[in-house]
Amino acid sequence: MTPRTAIDFVLLAAIWGASFLLMKLGAAEFGPFVTAFLRVFLASLFLLPILLWKKQIPALRVKLGPILMVGVLNSGLPFALYCFAVLHINTGLSAILNATVPLWGALVAWAWLRDKPNGSRVLGLVIGFVGVAALAWDKATFNGADPMSGLAVMACLTATLLYGIAASFTKKYLDGTPAMANAAGSQVGGSLVLLVPALMTLPAQMPGFKAWIAILLLSLFCTAVAYILFFRLITRMGPARTVTVTFLVPVFGVAYGSVLLGEAFTLSMGAFGAVIVLGTALATGVLSLSKPRLKA
Repeated sequence: MTPRTAIDFVLLAAIWGASFLLMKLGAAEFGPFVTAFLRVFLASLFLLPILLWKKQIPALRVKLGPILMVGVLNSGLPFALYCFAVLHINTGLSAILNATVPLWGALVAWAWLRDKPNGSRVLGLVIGFVGVAALAWDKATFNGADPMSGLAVMACLTATLLYGIAASFTKKYLDGTPAMANAAGSQVGGSLVLLVPALMTLPAQMPGFKAWIAILLLSLFCTAVAYILFFRLITRMGPARTVTVTFLVPVFGVAYGSVLLGEAFTLSMGAFGAVIVLGTALATGVLSLSKPRLKA
């Protein structure tokens, strides 16, 4: 990994780690659907001119249907689910649950694309989901101080499942499509699926300055710029290594929530989060229990 690539990798984790904090600040006044809609809509306004400048509009037209569907699966619906979740659980917990994306990706690829994992990866799937179950059992409740916290955890896990489905969908139907066409077009797809729910849930009064700043930062940096970094890293490192950025995202997510929102970080969150990361590392092949073969 070159220094430039390492900087992009850490920067992407730092930007995506901030998205949970910004979603919480935006959704508190805009509501989940409007926050998610503004995130993808404003990002599409930023990315489409770049797509035009790179002369990749024809690539978008050729694969318009699948690209729009990726936007639904990978942006619109997951963003709305997370915007709901961060109103009922702390941002650090939602960031830790986000680390399960590669787990779902491996499981969906196994079921859909017949990408059968080896023994280490199967063990990783088991360990990872045990960690998720333990964390959810410890933090989710349907009748505690916030009875919606259980639904919030389920919303996070549904969002990460959708991310996993989107990854296999992209591999099956959009292999070879230029990255910018995927990035820009998917934000349009996310905007379309969220337009009606956003219009139906407009806030009763104009949100304040802090909420607007959160929305602008969320759309510009955590979506538009982040997608550019993400696809650039895929080109340099490959998708398998790039997805490991999700291991680092919770570090920033927890730090932002603790420092800026005063959220508590418990020992159980750290322990179960470590179990999830271990399982994910095994499930994605970053770690392996098999011994390397020696060449004769």
